[in-house]
Amino acid sequence: MERYAPGKAQKFVVMAIVAAWVGFIALASSWAFQSYHATVKAAEDRVATSSLVVATHAKWIYEFGGQATRRLADLVESGRAPVQVNTVQDINGALEGLPGTVKAYVVAADGKTLYSTDPDLKPIDIRDREYFKELAAGRQEYVSSLLVSRLGGEQIFVFSRRFEQNGAFAGVVTVSLSTDLMQPIWEAVNLGGNFAVSFIREDGQLVARYPKPEAGLDMSGYVLFTDYLKRQSNGTYIADASPLDGIQRIVGYRTVEGTPFVAVAAADLGVLMRPFWHNIEVLSVVTALACLGSLGAAFRIRSLLRIQDDQAAALQTALDKNELLLREIHHRVKNNLQSVMSLIRVHLKPAEQSQALSDRIKAMVAVHELIYQHDAFEALDAAQLVRRVTENVIGAYGSGVAVDFDLAPLYVSNDRATALALLVNEVVSNSLKYAFEGQDSGRIQVRLHTEETGDMSVLEVSDDGIGFDTAIAVKGTGTKLMEGSIRQLDGSYTLEGSDGTHFSARLKLI
Repeated sequence: MERYAPGKAQKFVVMAIVAAWVGFIALASSWAFQSYHATVKAAEDRVATSSLVVATHAKWIYEFGGQATRRLADLVESGRAPVQVNTVQDINGALEGLPGTVKAYVVAADGKTLYSTDPDLKPIDIRDREYFKELAAGRQEYVSSLLVSRLGGEQIFVFSRRFEQNGAFAGVVTVSLSTDLMQPIWEAVNLGGNFAVSFIREDGQLVARYPKPEAGLDMSGYVLFTDYLKRQSNGTYIADASPLDGIQRIVGYRTVEGTPFVAVAAADLGVLMRPFWHNIEVLSVVTALACLGSLGAAFRIRSLLRIQDDQAAALQTALDKNELLLREIHHRVKNNLQSVMSLIRVHLKPAEQSQALSDRIKAMVAVHELIYQHDAFEALDAAQLVRRVTENVIGAYGSGVAVDFDLAPLYVSNDRATALALLVNEVVSNSLKYAFEGQDSGRIQVRLHTEETGDMSVLEVSDDGIGFDTAIAVKGTGTKLMEGSIRQLDGSYTLEGSDGTHFSARLKLI
């Protein structure tokens, strides 16, 4: 046992406080680091999921626009749409069954509007629009970037498709969608703060956004297109400043397969990082309180240790003397018991009685060995005691019997340990002497465990021997000693011999 060293305690306290603070700082730093990355990861997961929602809507809108323009183009090219001179025909019937409300137009190659669903149609020329010029130049279909309607002044984007007559360009079919359709998507995502959702064309042109921008935007030179999309088709990144409003955001992007769109969900980084900064504030307060508390505790401990040094020195001297005396007592008891065992072995006859007495004394010796070897002055390891006594008995009889142990980690008080040791000795000895007559081998199982309720423990010893008839069994010295041990342990027991022998006792070990 390590001795108390007066005078070193104050130095130890200082070192302990310093070590504790170093550990606390390391732990706090590690926690802050992990909390930061966990918050960022949660934000990334959230915007990635939101970008998937935006992409799903983009896919649906693209399929809707394509279906609408194909249906109108088929109607015109088939000749099933009669043309009345100087009259714009209503084509709402051609869009029947399609979801949503759109504004559709059929414009001839000369710029004249042939058909429309717009009740407020005004004569305008769209031949300078990209979605007209690209189709006139030979493209089959086109999706515009963000535009401002020349009819109503609202922000729109347009799906257009070329139609022909006699193999020559005859005009375009257009479906105009208001960017107001982005608002329900924005509300469904609901990332909080200054967040936004967008459709961006694969060449970097902004198609639609909510909240609405003041004008369209070419993002082809922005990091999303120059870096991230070149590496992978979907992901997240932190944008130091939005090209539209300068707000720092965490961006989730996703290429919408089968469309010319890139779907974007951009969350306000400051809002998503609020939990982390709140945790940092709490950590700062805790750190300040811990600092003040540890300083006060250090001064108080220092004064107490000065008083304790003198008291500890005197107590250490007394403790050393007591431990020395206690060890000497147990050692002498062990030696005396061994001497008694030797004398009995020489003088007692017959040999079987001598062996039984020898085994009982060995069980008592085992208790004292455990006490002084492990400094167990109040309670012993019951499992270790049971195992040691059992192995002593097996070794004494030289039996070929195998033993299986199932011992729970229980304790037995010193004043009950001898009774437990003698009980185990008697039960195991009886099994070895009577259970395997006429057999070369056998097996004994020793179990020690607690009951599910109450403070009682259960000792079980079973063998696979020949068994016995409990009705004609005669109680000898061993049985009386066993029953006396059980009484000392405030217990009870049962003994069965129908299929091998099974002994079970409820005991109070503490």
